Amino acid sequence: MPAPSPAVFKRLSQLVAIDPAAKRKTRPIVEAFSGTELSHIPIGTAKDLEVAVAAARVAQQGWAARTPQERAEVLYAFARLVHRDADALMDMVQAESGKARQYAQEEVLDVALTARHYASTGPAALAEHKVKGMIPGATSVRVRYQPKGVVGIISPWNYPLTLAVSDAVAALLAGNAVVIKPDSQTPYCALAAAELLYEAGLPRELFAVVPGPGSVVGQAIVAQSDYVMFTGSSATGSALAAQAGRRLIGFSAELGGKNPLIVTAGADLDQAVPGAARACYSNSGQLCIAIERIYVEQPVAAEFTKRFAAHVANMTLGAAYDFSVDMGSLASAAQVEAVTAHLDDAIAHGAKVLAGGKRRDDLGPFFFEPTVLADVTDAAACFKQETFGPLVAVYPVDSVDEAIKLANDTEYGLNASVFAGSSAEANAIADQLRAGTVNINEGYAAAWGSTAAPMGGMGASGVGRRHGEEGLLKYTEPQTIAEQRFIGIDGVRGIPQSLFLAVTPKAMEALKFLPGR
Repeated sequence: MPAPSPAVFKRLSQLVAIDPAAKRKTRPIVEAFSGTELSHIPIGTAKDLEVAVAAARVAQQGWAARTPQERAEVLYAFARLVHRDADALMDMVQAESGKARQYAQEEVLDVALTARHYASTGPAALAEHKVKGMIPGATSVRVRYQPKGVVGIISPWNYPLTLAVSDAVAALLAGNAVVIKPDSQTPYCALAAAELLYEAGLPRELFAVVPGPGSVVGQAIVAQSDYVMFTGSSATGSALAAQAGRRLIGFSAELGGKNPLIVTAGADLDQAVPGAARACYSNSGQLCIAIERIYVEQPVAAEFTKRFAAHVANMTLGAAYDFSVDMGSLASAAQVEAVTAHLDDAIAHGAKVLAGGKRRDDLGPFFFEPTVLADVTDAAACFKQETFGPLVAVYPVDSVDEAIKLANDTEYGLNASVFAGSSAEANAIADQLRAGTVNINEGYAAAWGSTAAPMGGMGASGVGRRHGEEGLLKYTEPQTIAEQRFIGIDGVRGIPQSLFLAVTPKAMEALKFLPGR
């Protein structure tokens, strides 16, 4: 099965939100598996972004006037189209990112699942509702949700479909327009999603894709949007948050992680070994919530490490547009260099390679074997720094308490995983971990796929949440409308104001005896 045809790229290129009559420089897009050129994408400018935002503002007014249920029908239609075109979407994800097909499938399923979740739950979450007023019977209060306006999304290359669209569907359901800057390496996944959204009935101006460098288009998004959603590195996220803060606009971000996995002495190794491998090497380790540190209690440390290294050594590495391989390539030469640098540094500081550890140029320009390290010291860069690749270290520990302490010894707090002897033990450990999501008997998918629950990071791993009501309502401005009736705040007709003010404190104190107060 080959990469998408040139005709597909040509068709999608016409959806880029720039003036088709204007001459624009282009950037080559390469197939990650082979490094061969697939197409050229126009490079957007700050002016293109400005035009897209202006058009989005006009279109957003009509979109916001629709009911949430009417907007939800578009998302339901979109989800159906995603399932219809699943194979073509997986092909595009693989072509741009180089990941194995099972992880491309995760992206496609996630997009459909998230769209359906917000279509089914969003209208109720956005519904106007009444709350208790200051004076029972005399103060009527209702809360409603207004959309932010234009939401700017800056999405990364590692999950180019999911992270371009899953945040967008929540923003769209809330009544916003979306302007997105996909990563320059992977723009066509966002365009493929845009094509299906338009087919589902979304007005084109409501979801504009403007490819281009972050220093130009990304900066313009932060300067012109009403809310910014960013997924990427902690350093970039911090800089963008500061810029958003100066404009006093909302900002949400999922950032980096140095995610730990704990294996206790009572864990089922038949489950923990393959579970850990999936947790570590999904998308070749290029996943914010992937595991990079494994802490194993001493009684099973030697056995786990032996079996884990053997399992990883037997993983199938290759380029295939089918489900025949366990792990694909990295996404770029820069990723290969980053993993190589961390590996060489760890070895120089005494680490041992138990599995993998080699580039595989025989398979393609960006292939690197899934790698297991032991004896990694705190002098090594990968001890605390995020590698963002298929490089994992195993650390024996004397107790669960030590494992928890080491797991929490990080500036990050995105994801964690626990394999223990019982559900009670695992949950007790999970409660003590400082991470936005903790998975038990799984690496990341259980929490990520539970779209009704919030997902995001603590510490340097981000601000805000995606998924759940939090991931929807963040794209709104809550508005309180309070109506005072019968009794004025400054008195009642016929009663001297001095007397009214004198009895008010006692009356307010008496309210505590009313039901629900």
